[in-house]
Amino acid sequence: MAEFRYGPVELYLVGFEGEAPSPDTLQALGDLAESGLIRVLDFVLISKSDDGDITVIEIEDEDFPLDLYEVGIAGEEDIEEFAELIEPGGSAALIALELLYARKLAESVAASGAVVLSAERIPAPIVNAVMDAAEEA
Repeated sequence: MAEFRYGPVELYLVGFEGEAPSPDTLQALGDLAESGLIRVLDFVLISKSDDGDITVIEIEDEDFPLDLYEVGIAGEEDIEEFAELIEPGGSAALIALELLYARKLAESVAASGAVVLSAERIPAPIVNAVMDAAEEA
């Protein structure tokens, strides 16, 4: 059976007010990591001035409340691409999450000789809006 060191990784851009995400956001990530569903690989703070200047802070600090396993996995191109989505005067965190729960599936698919040709995530707000609309119909 194929054995992978990593499961699928997703990049999330989470916008927030101020210079840093709320403690509740960090707690939610910590809870998911403790449950074994995810691993937080990388955490990058990105802010855009009112003039459009970008400031990037790659979190490596040992005082950070989350364990980071692969600092730098979100590369410069990723950061540049996601930074375009931040409004002037805004801030966000680019978070690389390894989906530990999906590692076994990825290993099984590879071991069977199959290949994942595409995967797409439908954001929760869209799924919920569609389901609500269907229930109302």
